[in-house]
Amino acid sequence: MQPERLTKREMRGGVRLRIAINWKQRGRELAIFCVIGAFLTVIRPYNAAGSLPLWANFAFWTGLIALGSLAAELTLALLRRHAGAMPVLAMLVVVTLTTALTVTAAIMLIERLLMGDFIPLPYLPRLFGLVWVISAAMTAVGYMLERSFLAPPPEPMEGASPAETFLSRLPVRYRTAELYAVSAEDHYLRVHTSFGEELILMRLADAMRELAGAEGLQVHRSWWVSKAAVRDTNRQGGKLSLVLASGKEAPVSRTFLPEVKAAGLAA
Repeated sequence: MQPERLTKREMRGGVRLRIAINWKQRGRELAIFCVIGAFLTVIRPYNAAGSLPLWANFAFWTGLIALGSLAAELTLALLRRHAGAMPVLAMLVVVTLTTALTVTAAIMLIERLLMGDFIPLPYLPRLFGLVWVISAAMTAVGYMLERSFLAPPPEPMEGASPAETFLSRLPVRYRTAELYAVSAEDHYLRVHTSFGEELILMRLADAMRELAGAEGLQVHRSWWVSKAAVRDTNRQGGKLSLVLASGKEAPVSRTFLPEVKAAGLAA
């Protein structure tokens, strides 16, 4: 059986869908940035950009918040990839430090470009300290919000399989679907089902613990696949992927290839 190939139009449609989902997430983040930016515009910490008009002040602080958030997100992604065993507290400290360094450098650059002034060297430690306090507060709030949005494991349902219990995290319309796969995207998981796909805020490691009793296995550092969902395999350039019932292809890394072969999913 050969995997079904997507047409260029279908591929473009898939790209548009992914972009739309990302814009939806970024839209919520932008709204939060604007609220925080408005608050900082009123209190004007660090005495920075004080001579700018109100609208420019708002753009200044909102831009710094967005920049700090980007720095934190990139730092967190690097730490999760290369320092997965690092304690959470140590990880948060590193994130706040890199965020504070990035924002402090941005303030220095903006002060020089817009106001034509150099921030005095003796003031820099105090400026960095003030920036770090706000960065630490925002990181802590973000961490607590993420923990609150990460719903606790659903109560096991009598007679339900691990996959059915896991699907109870999704909206009601997915509750009777077949679970095909779970893939990691930044802080989110994309749950692939027979009724479509849905994003949830959860770590892949936590999802795999819940699915430990399900008939499936990890095939890539960012993919877990149900055995029953695999319809075919596809090899291109020496790289193997599993073709799911939905037509989506799950990549298989060399690390997990022996387990995939042992499960009878590939030759």
